Amino acid sequence: MVRKEIVTAAGTRKKVLMGAHNKPVRVRTTTKFSRPTTLSKAKAPQYTKKATGMETYGKAPGFDHYKIIKFPLTTESAMKKIEDNNTLVFIVDVRANKQQIKAAVKAMYKIECQKVNTLIRPDGQKKAYVRLTQDHDALDVAHNIGII
Repeated sequence: MVRKEIVTAAGTRKKVLMGAHNKPVRVRTTTKFSRPTTLSKAKAPQYTKKATGMETYGKAPGFDHYKIIKFPLTTESAMKKIEDNNTLVFIVDVRANKQQIKAAVKAMYKIECQKVNTLIRPDGQKKAYVRLTQDHDALDVAHNIGII
């Protein structure tokens, strides 16, 4: 007669080598599979991956009105805007927003702006249409600047 320990040891050896195939099938009750929630640690980066200084752009020293407004545009369509719509056209810094452009025009040319429209040209430069208030004439301002 074979001892019981040998039979169980041989059976265990066989299961370890070949694997047990009598695992019960789990019945799924939903069509969706949710991944188990695992441990999520807080990030501790070795260095910052985002460029610093962009939140202080416009407030940093060296960023003044002369960097915001590059030059006035003197094309034929810009001249038409000056005459018909009381609007000056400038090429401005790409990162400057409408409020910064408005403040720069007010500081440099001492004129009030009604509104500012901007667009990015296909060559990558930003164009700003500065509409002046009724008490300022764009033609006179253009003469003072030296566009016309």
